[in-house]
Amino acid sequence: MKGTTGSPEPGPVVVGVDGSAPARRAALWAAAEAACRGSTLRIVHATDTDSRVLHLSGENIERVHRAGHELLRETAAAIAERYSGLHVTTEFSGGAAVPSLRRAVGLRGTVVVGNRGLGGFKNLMLGSVGLKIAADATTPVVVVRGTDDGEGSGVMLAAVRDEHDAECARYAAREAEIHKASLRLLHVWNILGSVGLAVTMLDDVEALAGENLHHLNAVTDRIRDEFPTLNVRAEAEKSLNVAGVLVEASRQVELLVMGGRRTPGYIGPTLGRATHSLLHHAHCPVQLIPRHGSAQGSDS
Repeated sequence: MKGTTGSPEPGPVVVGVDGSAPARRAALWAAAEAACRGSTLRIVHATDTDSRVLHLSGENIERVHRAGHELLRETAAAIAERYSGLHVTTEFSGGAAVPSLRRAVGLRGTVVVGNRGLGGFKNLMLGSVGLKIAADATTPVVVVRGTDDGEGSGVMLAAVRDEHDAECARYAAREAEIHKASLRLLHVWNILGSVGLAVTMLDDVEALAGENLHHLNAVTDRIRDEFPTLNVRAEAEKSLNVAGVLVEASRQVELLVMGGRRTPGYIGPTLGRATHSLLHHAHCPVQLIPRHGSAQGSDS
């Protein structure tokens, strides 16, 4: 696999399974991703029985554990049939799903989850595990969802707001490179978000547009310099609905990569509005690249 000096080297791909159809789909997506990367696939199943030992009988706990081990065995066998050369490991945990996945991924891996688990609303809401993983992850997270309309399109999409998203674009470029795809960089500019409530500032729309294009061009130039053989296309759109434009764009791509922007909440970090909307409504898998330190912020 060709490497690029400025590109991040990914660690193992870790996928959580719980017996649901979305989790199985996520496991197959994670296997294909690990095979393309030439990395290890780790399949994790967590029962959360450790916290319920006082409320469940020993017989019930044993039954849950047996079912969990069987799920891991069946999932690994199904993946081995499709990817015979892939290094696959399994991990059973009696703890809760979120800390188990965080522990398994370590400092450099990528966590993959389905868009919902055994609970939730079919094809609509992101499951609680996926939401918690995405909300405060320190490594990349992929939520596998969508209708496969863009599968095989040969296009990876990165959402770019400003220069802080260069790392996000870099991850997307590397995905495009290892999948032999092209890269589309998309900047969506919300006019009202730029001028706030000061309507008189609308007189400066052209200046604001130039500033937004400057951010996009700066990221594009950097990616083209670091990935000289990659086909990179940059586009900017104006809309009052940033999330809506990105959701529509996700119909025709294989993967949408965006910065995992977060804002402080009453009970911990919460996802920004556009990020939250994409995780619920995108038509393809969504990869979140966490921002760190001062680079975090609202994606309004």
